[in-house]
Amino acid sequence: MRTVFWDYETDEFKMIDQRRLPGVFELSTYQDHKLVAQAITDMVVRGAPAIGAAAGFGLALAANESSAVKFSELRADLETACVVLKAARPTAVNLAWALDRIMREVAEFEGSPVELRQSVLESAQRIADEDVEINKRMAEHGATLIEDGDTVIHHCNTGSLATVDWGTALGVIHTAWEQGKKFHVLVDETRPRLQGARLTAWELDQYGIPYDIISDNMAGYFLSTGAAQKCFVGSDRTAANGDVANKIGTYMLALAAHDNGIPFYPVVPTSTIDMSLADGSLIPIEERDPAEVLELQFQGEQVAPVEATARNIAFDVTPNRLVTAIVTENGIVHPPFEENLKKVVESYSLKA
Repeated sequence: MRTVFWDYETDEFKMIDQRRLPGVFELSTYQDHKLVAQAITDMVVRGAPAIGAAAGFGLALAANESSAVKFSELRADLETACVVLKAARPTAVNLAWALDRIMREVAEFEGSPVELRQSVLESAQRIADEDVEINKRMAEHGATLIEDGDTVIHHCNTGSLATVDWGTALGVIHTAWEQGKKFHVLVDETRPRLQGARLTAWELDQYGIPYDIISDNMAGYFLSTGAAQKCFVGSDRTAANGDVANKIGTYMLALAAHDNGIPFYPVVPTSTIDMSLADGSLIPIEERDPAEVLELQFQGEQVAPVEATARNIAFDVTPNRLVTAIVTENGIVHPPFEENLKKVVESYSLKA
């Protein structure tokens, strides 16, 4: 089952509610684009590619919701919906990328409002279908980097749940396993929302891939003792120079890997590469509700004092000097990233 999908029998949009995994597998159903935006903010769905696809389907809902009878009125309603959806999570570039792509098609569309509504849904579906194929191509490239006997450190969740299906960094790991390679995965918990311990571990269970969950601050130990040979992560936005914005804690993992000569590989679809940003300092960084930090519990009791305050930065930026290579659907990109990322993005643009 895909993480996000349009139910053509009921004409509704559905998503796996990732907040409830691994304890409960539940589908959430949507008929209102504003509720899709709220679901993105609340992390019912998370992971840049999945967020992009969800936003596309949210725009299809907005088209259905609109009572406009004129093309110009429907287009205006879609533009308003885009503002709502884009505000849901600012760091994940796929969100705006998917909406902008559909709106470019809307601008060029010739036909009735009824036909436009169908066209918006078809555009959203193409984005979802392409994501699966892109992930599988990335996985084939990235799997060449994993060898028998490796121990791989993985941060956050980058599997099927973070995409429409298959995954980015975890898709690489899954593909290498299907190829018959034998290796082990160390799964960073990824605090404070524990996407590694909850979601990545759950996915690895489904695949039968051996793993151990480690707290985020253990990664340096395994890297420094030679107990891990590779690091694989995803990306919510990658700048033109190869700086990588990803789930908080990625930068510390990259520093530890670099200090110990361990390869560090972000797995990044070209839709996540933002060529409009020269470097990572320009990437907007989301700060989330402090409650996600303060309400963590240990043995059934809240960890933090009741009067405590907290900061909850959701992403950090890993500078390109710490990145060994970036895996994309168009191949593995090595430094200099300023030159070579441009080539793979242009290659993608020509094929799109």
